[in-house]
Amino acid sequence: QVQLIESGGGLEQAGGSLRLSCAATGRTFRTYAMGWFRPAPGKEREFVACISGCGGMTNYADSVKGRVTISRDSARNTVYLQMNSLKPLDTAVYYCAASGGGFFQTPAAATAYEYWGQGTRVTGSS
Repeated sequence: QVQLIESGGGLEQAGGSLRLSCAATGRTFRTYAMGWFRPAPGKEREFVACISGCGGMTNYADSVKGRVTISRDSARNTVYLQMNSLKPLDTAVYYCAASGGGFFQTPAAATAYEYWGQGTRVTGSS
Protein backbone atom coordinates (compact mmCIF):
# COMPACT_ATOMS: atom_id res chain seq x y z
CA GLN A 1 0.00 0.00 0.00
CA VAL A 2 1.28 3.44 -0.94
CA GLN A 3 -0.06 6.74 0.33
CA LEU A 4 0.71 9.94 -1.52
CA ILE A 5 0.50 13.46 -0.14
CA GLU A 6 0.93 16.42 -2.46
CA SER A 7 1.95 19.94 -1.48
CA GLY A 8 3.31 23.11 -3.01
CA GLY A 9 0.37 24.32 -5.01
CA GLY A 10 -0.78 27.91 -4.92
CA LEU A 11 -1.47 31.08 -6.84
CA GLU A 12 1.24 32.37 -9.11
CA GLN A 13 1.27 35.01 -11.81
CA ALA A 14 1.66 33.96 -15.42
CA GLY A 15 5.34 33.48 -16.12
CA GLY A 16 6.10 32.54 -12.54
CA SER A 17 7.23 29.25 -11.03
CA LEU A 18 5.95 26.70 -8.55
CA ARG A 19 7.39 23.45 -7.25
CA LEU A 20 4.99 20.68 -6.36
CA SER A 21 6.02 17.90 -4.01
CA CYS A 22 4.58 14.45 -3.49
CA ALA A 23 5.64 12.51 -0.41
CA ALA A 24 5.08 8.75 -0.52
CA THR A 25 4.86 6.19 2.25
CA GLY A 26 6.21 2.68 1.84
CA ARG A 27 9.60 1.05 1.65
CA THR A 28 9.38 0.12 -2.03
CA PHE A 29 9.22 3.65 -3.41
CA ARG A 30 11.93 2.97 -5.97
CA THR A 31 9.92 0.22 -7.62
CA TYR A 32 7.20 2.71 -8.59
CA ALA A 33 7.10 5.00 -11.55
CA MET A 34 5.67 8.32 -10.37
CA GLY A 35 3.47 10.57 -12.43
CA TRP A 36 1.62 13.87 -12.30
CA PHE A 37 -1.80 14.35 -13.82
CA ARG A 38 -4.42 17.09 -14.01
CA PRO A 39 -8.02 17.24 -15.19
CA ALA A 40 -8.71 18.53 -18.69
CA PRO A 41 -11.84 19.05 -20.78
CA GLY A 42 -13.14 15.61 -21.64
CA LYS A 43 -10.54 13.88 -19.45
CA GLU A 44 -10.67 13.07 -15.78
CA ARG A 45 -6.89 12.77 -15.68
CA GLU A 46 -4.60 14.31 -18.29
CA PHE A 47 -0.99 13.20 -18.27
CA VAL A 48 1.55 15.88 -17.35
CA ALA A 49 4.84 14.11 -16.58
CA CYS A 50 6.28 10.93 -15.13
CA ILE A 51 9.59 9.51 -13.97
CA SER A 52 10.73 5.92 -13.76
CA GLY A 53 11.48 4.24 -10.46
CA CYS A 54 15.19 4.27 -11.20
CA GLY A 55 14.95 8.00 -11.92
CA GLY A 56 16.79 7.70 -15.19
CA MET A 57 13.85 8.10 -17.55
CA THR A 58 11.25 10.83 -17.82
CA ASN A 59 8.27 11.53 -20.03
CA TYR A 60 6.40 14.80 -20.57
CA ALA A 61 3.20 15.92 -22.20
CA ASP A 62 3.78 18.16 -25.21
CA SER A 63 1.81 20.93 -23.52
CA VAL A 64 4.38 21.25 -20.71
CA LYS A 65 7.59 20.11 -22.39
CA GLY A 66 10.36 22.62 -21.84
CA ARG A 67 8.53 24.32 -18.95
CA VAL A 68 8.21 21.48 -16.46
CA THR A 69 10.78 19.18 -14.85
CA ILE A 70 9.99 16.07 -12.87
CA SER A 71 12.51 14.63 -10.42
CA ARG A 72 12.61 12.28 -7.47
CA ASP A 73 14.56 11.89 -4.26
CA SER A 74 14.43 8.25 -3.22
CA ALA A 75 16.10 8.97 0.12
CA ARG A 76 13.11 11.20 0.96
CA ASN A 77 10.48 9.12 -0.87
CA THR A 78 9.47 12.30 -2.66
CA VAL A 79 8.81 13.27 -6.25
CA TYR A 80 8.84 16.88 -7.44
CA LEU A 81 7.31 18.79 -10.31
CA GLN A 82 9.06 22.07 -11.06
CA MET A 83 6.74 24.27 -13.09
CA ASN A 84 8.20 27.32 -14.82
CA SER A 85 6.70 29.91 -17.16
CA LEU A 86 3.28 29.23 -15.74
CA LYS A 87 0.28 29.90 -17.96
CA PRO A 88 -3.35 30.44 -17.01
CA LEU A 89 -4.06 27.19 -18.87
CA ASP A 90 -1.94 25.37 -16.26
CA THR A 91 -4.60 26.16 -13.67
CA ALA A 92 -5.83 22.84 -12.29
CA VAL A 93 -5.66 20.43 -9.40
CA TYR A 94 -2.50 18.37 -9.85
CA TYR A 95 -2.53 14.75 -8.77
CA CYS A 96 0.47 12.61 -7.95
CA ALA A 97 0.24 8.91 -8.79
CA ALA A 98 2.31 5.74 -8.38
CA SER A 99 2.58 2.87 -10.87
CA GLY A 100 3.88 -0.48 -9.61
CA GLY A 101 6.52 -2.33 -11.59
CA GLY A 102 7.72 0.96 -12.98
CA PHE A 103 11.44 0.81 -12.24
CA PHE A 104 12.22 1.15 -15.93
CA GLN A 105 8.85 2.46 -17.11
CA THR A 106 7.40 5.91 -17.77
CA PRO A 107 3.69 5.25 -18.34
CA ALA A 108 1.52 8.09 -19.59
CA ALA A 109 -1.83 6.34 -19.22
CA ALA A 110 -3.72 7.09 -16.01
CA THR A 111 -4.94 3.48 -15.97
CA ALA A 112 -1.35 2.33 -15.34
CA TYR A 113 -1.34 3.99 -11.92
CA GLU A 114 -2.71 2.21 -8.86
CA TYR A 115 -2.29 4.85 -6.19
CA TRP A 116 -3.35 8.49 -6.23
CA GLY A 117 -2.97 11.47 -3.95
CA GLN A 118 -5.67 13.96 -3.04
CA GLY A 119 -4.28 16.68 -5.27
CA THR A 120 -2.87 20.17 -4.87
CA ARG A 121 -4.32 23.20 -6.66
CA VAL A 122 -2.25 25.36 -8.98
CA THR A 123 -3.58 28.66 -10.23
CA GLY A 124 -1.78 30.62 -12.91
CA SER A 125 -3.23 34.11 -12.95
CA SER A 126 -3.14 36.34 -16.01
